[in-house]
Amino acid sequence: MKKLKESIFELRLLLKSVPATVTSIFVVAVFAMNLLANKSINTGSWTWLALDTGIIVSWVAFLCMDMLTKHFGPKAATQISLFAIFVNLVMCLLLFVASKIGGVWGAYFDLGEQAVVNDGLNITFGGTWYVVVGSTVAFVASAIVNNFMNFGIGKLFYRNPDGFAAYACRTYVSTAIAQFLDNLIFALIVSHFFFGWSVVQCLTCAATGMLAELVCEVIFSPLGFLVCKRWQRDNVGQTYLDYCNSKITK
Repeated sequence: MKKLKESIFELRLLLKSVPATVTSIFVVAVFAMNLLANKSINTGSWTWLALDTGIIVSWVAFLCMDMLTKHFGPKAATQISLFAIFVNLVMCLLLFVASKIGGVWGAYFDLGEQAVVNDGLNITFGGTWYVVVGSTVAFVASAIVNNFMNFGIGKLFYRNPDGFAAYACRTYVSTAIAQFLDNLIFALIVSHFFFGWSVVQCLTCAATGMLAELVCEVIFSPLGFLVCKRWQRDNVGQTYLDYCNSKITK
């Protein structure tokens, strides 16, 4: 019971310490990328290539995790990741309930096909259990890998651990591996068994998705680095950091 109370207290302290803007962006990104994963991208004649539109926003979640890991540590970043997943599951439940409520979606007035439009939107927003399970398992696994690998790589830099070179290296390597894992797990659980993708398509989806998301990470990593430097300068979350340090020294 004491351990549970300490864990709850630590989580509450962490949620108070992390800037609300970052937490909000992180949660929205996780929710959006799981919703957008329902739509496959038309790749034309490249039958070996399979992608979903979740790649346009999933890099945001990994950028946030890298920032959180750098400043607050891998455990804190993972806790925020699990919090984001919890909010995502709650939103999925609410959307499922909304999909079961009788009524007409706004798109019906533009298209005039009530049954087709309503059924399609209800299925999309209501979700299916295998998409929710697949996205949840994939993100939790990739978040843990990303956060602790990011932290581990950062420990290898002794001379200037807070410099951009160290930040870039730990960010790019951990993001590449974790993004590939995230895409592959989701593709194998959902796309392979329920959408008929081949194993080759799952692997190419994981690889190409990882490359696309890594490019976004490279472009915006300087922003993440500057935010981390500002957090360090302004002693953001110092109460939480002091609490964690006090637990280590006991």
